[in-house]
Amino acid sequence: MTTPFPFVSGATLTAQQLNNIQNLPISDKTVSYVLIAGDETKRTIMNSASATTITVNNSIFTVGDVIQLANKGAGTCTVTAGAGVTITSPSALTLLTGASGELVCLSASTFLFNSSDRTSSSGVVQVKNAFTAASFSTTSTSFVDITGMSIAITPTSATNKVFVTGSINLGTSASEHIVCQLMRDATAVGNGTIGSTYNGITVNGFQAATGMFTLPFMFLDSPATTSATTYKLRMLTSAGTSYVNRRASDSAFGGSSTITVMEVTP
Repeated sequence: MTTPFPFVSGATLTAQQLNNIQNLPISDKTVSYVLIAGDETKRTIMNSASATTITVNNSIFTVGDVIQLANKGAGTCTVTAGAGVTITSPSALTLLTGASGELVCLSASTFLFNSSDRTSSSGVVQVKNAFTAASFSTTSTSFVDITGMSIAITPTSATNKVFVTGSINLGTSASEHIVCQLMRDATAVGNGTIGSTYNGITVNGFQAATGMFTLPFMFLDSPATTSATTYKLRMLTSAGTSYVNRRASDSAFGGSSTITVMEVTP
């Protein structure tokens, strides 16, 4: 169908053209895009597997213009204010896969944005999980990464938080301590601070070599970024050999460990 936009002075519209006023043409974009005059007469639809932006600049649109946006790509699309532009929204300025939204022009530099993606307005935006039932061991008295206990997440908004939770199964002989530390990339987060020797998010007491223990952990982090961020557990042993997902004496019993990250709105 052909839309009659933009209207031309003196033009005569047919009944079909009048019916087609609501059928805006689609403008597919595969890379980040800066809105231009005339986009109020189209539906701008992002179609990219990677994260993209749609930028709104000053003095492009007039009061009352409505710019229709949508995202059919796998990558999150973020609506970005150009220099001197203010965008007010009850939710994050993002369009996840399958979401649509609209910008309403209040002035040359002021817009309202509303998205159909209700997950970005409150609560959990996305969830990532890593699970391992494999055995891991170390004799290191310095922190080493635990294989399988690492997960990456790309926040959709720098103002959102990341809730990290999980549990780890450990085994050690009676003369050893195990300290587990939570990391955001290369930065330790959510760990103790008063330990004169070791600080971690979990620390075990002495345990018989024939026993195993499960230590839960959780932390609400503020990464303040929209870049890919990796959360992981690393561990050390105070002496001897310590294990993940098995006891120290033998492998007769097997456990599992998991780490989950959730992007949540403030």
